[in-house]
Amino acid sequence: MAAALQIGGSDPRIGSWTLVTAQSSLDPADKLSITSLPDGTKHVVMSGETHLDFTAKADGHETAVPGNPAFNQIVLHRIGKKQVEVTEKKDGAVVAMLHSKLSTDGNELAITTTSRGRTDQTTVWTRSGGVRAAKDPLAGEWTEDLSKSRLRQGLVLKIEPNAIDGVRFSGDYSYTARFDGKPYDLKNSSNDTVVLQQVDPHTVDAIYRRDNQVTQKDRWTVSADGQQMTLTTTGSLETGQHLTEKLVFKKQ
Repeated sequence: MAAALQIGGSDPRIGSWTLVTAQSSLDPADKLSITSLPDGTKHVVMSGETHLDFTAKADGHETAVPGNPAFNQIVLHRIGKKQVEVTEKKDGAVVAMLHSKLSTDGNELAITTTSRGRTDQTTVWTRSGGVRAAKDPLAGEWTEDLSKSRLRQGLVLKIEPNAIDGVRFSGDYSYTARFDGKPYDLKNSSNDTVVLQQVDPHTVDAIYRRDNQVTQKDRWTVSADGQQMTLTTTGSLETGQHLTEKLVFKKQ
């Protein structure tokens, strides 16, 4: 038995941002949104007096971005976890270079824009949604610690981000779900749906249903050092037998 955990995602810039006008050369205040699509592509939208809307991967490859008046091609390049370089091009010619840097606490994003014939422009953004921890202990691949689990199944779990507040879980069954209180379908499971609830950054509850009846409740807890994850599960089998079990996993 297994459940999913909310994870911060591979890009800590994901979320909603509001311009800090007192620290920026861009006026009036605009809104910035960065989301992640299932394939890892980033969707960036800036609204207000300045409007941008494009999707691209931070893999260093050129991507066509039609519909933006100042540029129609873009290249995104990650520099570590908190910095990204963006090259904007118009018909193959570079028109601007942007360097974005996320603060240590993940709540402020500074972007410096350099373009030929113009003074460098700096914009500072404060996070207004999609808060993420700088390092999320719930992410990664986990294997069952047989020395600490009574039920020795040799389970292997993989937990990945899927957009904002979303997760992809794969183990002996799989699903994609969000932390919005809604049921999501399960694959290769005797249960039909799962509902996820975030208790705190280290704890997640999952409720499973079959034929609209609750059949299983799981609680996942990650240790302070992020190296151990404990599953406490209660539920009923298809035979009607009730059980309570505890499994321990270690991070790979």
